[in-house]
Amino acid sequence: QVRLEESGGGLVQPGGSLRLSCEASGPILRIERMGWYRDIPGKQRELVATMASGNTPDYGDSVKGRFIISRDAANHRISLRMNNLRPDDTGVYYCHLAGVTRQIRGFDAWGQGVQVTVSR
Repeated sequence: QVRLEESGGGLVQPGGSLRLSCEASGPILRIERMGWYRDIPGKQRELVATMASGNTPDYGDSVKGRFIISRDAANHRISLRMNNLRPDDTGVYYCHLAGVTRQIRGFDAWGQGVQVTVSR
């Protein structure tokens, strides 16, 4: 079973930065898509950033130019660097990975979520 563990959330002032990390464990053969999503109060879950293996990342409109998604393929870890944070970035951030296990089965895994709060 593929498991994801997120870290790096917390409280930051407007204009500040945070780095979220997501480490995957389990019988992973290949990661095909990775991404970050967030739940903001009063809104549906929205895309923050996503990247198919080997492709250019896609970002939600509200985070373009401020957030950067990256991958450490050797360690099955993805990160989200968040710069110039705003109060409306406050929410619970979820890591998502999809791919193939060593048993040649597809997997679609979500992390438990990490709170990000942007406030003075």
